[in-house]
Amino acid sequence: MSDLSKQQIPPATFTTLLQTIAAQASVALGLIADPRTGKPEVNLDLAKHFIDTLVLLDGKTKGNLTSDEAALLAAATGQLQMTFVNLKNKK
Repeated sequence: MSDLSKQQIPPATFTTLLQTIAAQASVALGLIADPRTGKPEVNLDLAKHFIDTLVLLDGKTKGNLTSDEAALLAAATGQLQMTFVNLKNKK
């Protein structure tokens, strides 16, 4: 059995989907070290893609989320957008 198959895979939920996309955006914003290099690297184009994906999800799921899911989506999107703008303004 490989190490990957031994890892516990989280359930397929909307919250897990949001966390996955938000984590990818965080890596692209340099908030989390790139797992390939172990170093934080900023890629604003990629970060924008992931943030835009969260915005798209917000629009497509409006009225179909629990209050907790909607709050998590709004908080993650807002924080990532603020970080993106701050980094973009520094360049």
